[in-house]
This record gives sequence, C-alpha cells and structure tokens, in this order.
Amino acid sequence: MRPVMIFRKKKKSRINPALVGVDLPSKYRFLLYEKSPKILIESLKLHGTLEVKGAGNNPVILGWAKEVGGWIGRFYDKDSIPWCGLYIALLCKRAGLPYNQKALSALSWAAWGEPVDVPMLGDILTFTRKGGGHVGLYVGEDETHYHVHGGNQSDSVSFTRIAKTRFYEARRTKWKWSQPKNIRRIFLDGVGRISENEA
Repeated sequence: MRPVMIFRKKKKSRINPALVGVDLPSKYRFLLYEKSPKILIESLKLHGTLEVKGAGNNPVILGWAKEVGGWIGRFYDKDSIPWCGLYIALLCKRAGLPYNQKALSALSWAAWGEPVDVPMLGDILTFTRKGGGHVGLYVGEDETHYHVHGGNQSDSVSFTRIAKTRFYEARRTKWKWSQPKNIRRIFLDGVGRISENEA
C-alpha cells in the first residue's frame, strides 16, 4: 500500500488588524505583519503625521499634549517645541503603559521600563544630540545605524536611521508574563535617510 502524502497549505501572513489601511515604506512593510508590542503598533498607526511649518501648529500634535494631560497638557502649546518625548508619552498612554510628566525630556526615557543591553523590536531607544537628546522606537538595525520609528523626525512621525555612536540607552516594557518570541533583533540593509539632529 502506498503511503498517503498529506500537504498542508502554508498559512498566509495576515496584516495585524490594528494596522489595516496603514501605509508604510516598502522597506518597513514587514512591520504590518508582526505581532509587535502595543507601543509600536500605536506608533505605526500614526505614521506620516506632520508638523506644521512656520508659525502654524498641527492641532493633532497639540491634541496629543492634551491627551497626555497634566503639566504637559498645560505647557505644550506649539509644535515647534521638540515633541519626540511627548510622542512616546502618548504611545505609552494609548498602550496602557506608565509615563511621567518629565516625558518632554527625551533623555528622561533612559529611566523608563527595564534596562537592556541589546535593543530589540519595540524597545525605546534614547540618543544624544547637540543641545539635547532624542527618543524613538527600535524597528531594526544595520551595521552602523539603528532604524527608528518616532516623532519629530524630519518634523514628522517617520522612520529614520540614527548612528549607533549616538546611542545612549535602550529600555524595554515590563512584560506581564514572558517576553514574546518575536521580540528580537532585526537586521536591515544600510540604505536610507540618516538623521543627524532631530531638534
């Protein structure tokens, strides 16, 4: 009697339901199919939000400050004020994670969550820059740069590459149970815009 061969259909990857309709650059479209930490999912949903050039303000960004609340909600009244820290605070609020009223200071995020030696998917990364700092989320890396999704990157919510020489600290959310298997390092090609100052 011949052995019966059973072929199982390979499961098709499905876009995360929370990200249906989100348009990302082709290089980063793989993130639409990831079971990413909620903080990163919330960030990708806002991809493409732009700061208003000149004297005007984007009411969406000002609305984020009101949503975060407290001193930040009262103080933050123009999108020309660096908003990378505000952006991460908003993501934490929407993801049900803690944050504090020092959030506008990018380097204050170096004390958030759990410290990690090796950054991985969805981790909060802090960087130094002349006159201050920057904070964003890890989505990958190449040999010399981290690939970061964050706010106030070219005055927008976008992806950029930031030199590893500027890296300050990586922090990870405190998982309720065990860390998901797909929280890992992601290696990407070293092509794309490099950010040198996010002020």
